[in-house]
Amino acid sequence: MRLRKWRDRLALKFFDTRYGRDLLIKAIGPRTRFMTVDCGDHLMTFSPEDYLGRSIFVKNHFDRDHVGRMMGKLAELGIDVEGKALLEIGANIGSHTVYFALTGAFDQIVAVEPDPRNFELLEENVRQNGLASLVRRMPFAAGESEGTIDFFLHPDNHGKSSPHSRHVKDRRIVVPALPVPEILARAGVAEADVGAVWMDIEGYEPVACRSMQSLFMRRIPVHMEFTGDFYGPEKSADFVAFLAGYYEECFVFYNDDSEERMKVRDIPRDREQFDILLLP
Repeated sequence: MRLRKWRDRLALKFFDTRYGRDLLIKAIGPRTRFMTVDCGDHLMTFSPEDYLGRSIFVKNHFDRDHVGRMMGKLAELGIDVEGKALLEIGANIGSHTVYFALTGAFDQIVAVEPDPRNFELLEENVRQNGLASLVRRMPFAAGESEGTIDFFLHPDNHGKSSPHSRHVKDRRIVVPALPVPEILARAGVAEADVGAVWMDIEGYEPVACRSMQSLFMRRIPVHMEFTGDFYGPEKSADFVAFLAGYYEECFVFYNDDSEERMKVRDIPRDREQFDILLLP
């Protein structure tokens, strides 16, 4: 009995390390569909088969520092978003939705997510963290017109699902699409109340941006991924020119944790992927 208790204490201590959690999540079989973990100041439910969920289990968060980075830059530059609405396009399971809610900066969050697997977990994570009145959940893709689009579900990384197929095992479904102004209208949020946009939609950024030109005309801060090798040279150049038609300066955040402030027209097009923050 004493040996068993010692063994159990040792195992508990080991599996509460980052290395131990990594081993544990990899050992969980397909019968376990969802898991919920206490991340300290919030709960998070996820699929253990999904890359994002596994990252949350191992590290206790997924890129939460990126939210802090954006909010810190806005504060540093004196850009006030207090009491405004956040438009989050590509909310996934709601990890960043919760992170933004915990900043206390926004009066409303419109969380847009077309993947039905992610949307189910987004609903749960909003509910269990007591955020239902703050977060409007919208199960759409951000498109240029109302209708439907083909959407491809990535088997291992649900955050990589998008209107573009990039994996031989992607599963095609059809999801509803709406222009951004219509999404906001259905969420009951006025465009004038939107203070910032956070976007992570795996290469569909040019389409979504064309859908929200009325927001761009107000030059509100926009954080998004930029993937030049995915768009291709010609479309990358067109996209940069489009953005430069509304914004003059931005921050570029590289994957090596370096950053650079530059003119939007100078956004690099020869790097694999990085984040940008368009500045008013």
